[in-house]
Amino acid sequence: MTSIPPRPLWAGRSLALIGIVVVAFNLRTAVASLSPILGQLEAELPLAPALVGFLGMLPPLCYAVFGVVTPLIAKRFGLEATLIGSLLSLTVGLAGRGLAGSAIALVAASGLTFAAIGIGNVLLPPLVKRYFPDRIGLMTTVYVTAMSVSTFLPPLIAVPVADTAGWRVSLGEWAIVAALSVVPWIALVVHPKRSAAELPEEADRGQLRTAVRSSVAWSLAVVFAAAGFNAYAAFAWLPSILHDVAGSTPAEAGALLALYAAMGLPAGLIVPIVAARYGRVRLLIAVAIVTFVVGYLGLLIVPAVATWLWVAFIGTGPMLFPLALVLINLRSRSHAGAVALSGFVQSVGYVIVAMGPLAVGVLHDVTDDWAWPIVLLLASTVPAAIAGVVVARPRYFEDERGE
Repeated sequence: MTSIPPRPLWAGRSLALIGIVVVAFNLRTAVASLSPILGQLEAELPLAPALVGFLGMLPPLCYAVFGVVTPLIAKRFGLEATLIGSLLSLTVGLAGRGLAGSAIALVAASGLTFAAIGIGNVLLPPLVKRYFPDRIGLMTTVYVTAMSVSTFLPPLIAVPVADTAGWRVSLGEWAIVAALSVVPWIALVVHPKRSAAELPEEADRGQLRTAVRSSVAWSLAVVFAAAGFNAYAAFAWLPSILHDVAGSTPAEAGALLALYAAMGLPAGLIVPIVAARYGRVRLLIAVAIVTFVVGYLGLLIVPAVATWLWVAFIGTGPMLFPLALVLINLRSRSHAGAVALSGFVQSVGYVIVAMGPLAVGVLHDVTDDWAWPIVLLLASTVPAAIAGVVVARPRYFEDERGE
């Protein structure tokens, strides 16, 4: 591959830099802004536990679906035009959540919101490649950091805003950020020197058939799914769990959810380096499993003692997510193999992830207790530990074609 000489980050592409950062910031606000104010919302719009669980499973379900269809949409309409459409849809969806007059309206607006975010998830990497081919590593770190900030900021301010201005403002305020994020992309589209966009790449069907039979692909999907299963269950239910088992106030529970989300920031920066540069995959998996186990046991046995510590441990466990993403490249020999492996792992993984919030909600509804849902989350680490043994071996996805 011919190396591309680096040029100043802002040179001729400041709009793209700003646009990528603000898009990344929009990709997690909707996920983390609902559960801390669920009690206030339910006072006006009663929601059954199963419906809360369904709202929790909507994000990964939409991500799985639109991870498949977004490349087709982008090939038809172009990368920037598709992104602008998704940002406008996101603005409408976020505003609709704040204006919802019924549970059905809330679900519909949330569905539109997460469909738009699913498109953004797919488009960000090719946007980086299109505008910053000489700074891919740096820009990936920048947008991952923006996503991490957008994950822990909403639960931190959700309750104070809801207490002051109401839950509708707390939910709907993020539509303003989404609307502003459209501006740099419209400016890029009308720019007279704009060149053809780089489109998302597709894997060939032979590679996809290999993925279905691959132990590496399935093991990576399990590791990816275990991280997401726990993370999305936490975003849907952790404030309620902390309120009931640890006696946390809504504001405290929101702050603890922010702590949970913030634990992903150092993990996202450190894990890929340790895995890629030092090859310590087995150690990383062991650390993730141990932190999950310690955190969940703490909530089960002494939830009101050092609650923040148990939340921090549980928030460290999803380090399996960036690990799975970097292993997609480390366990594939070719670019086509990486594309096929990524598509398989994320599509299968997000389908499993979608079950987490719903399973926790239904189990709590049936048992009228949080002990069994926490045990379920604890048990979900077992498949990850087993699959981790497979992905820790230095073997390649393409090598399984002939097995």
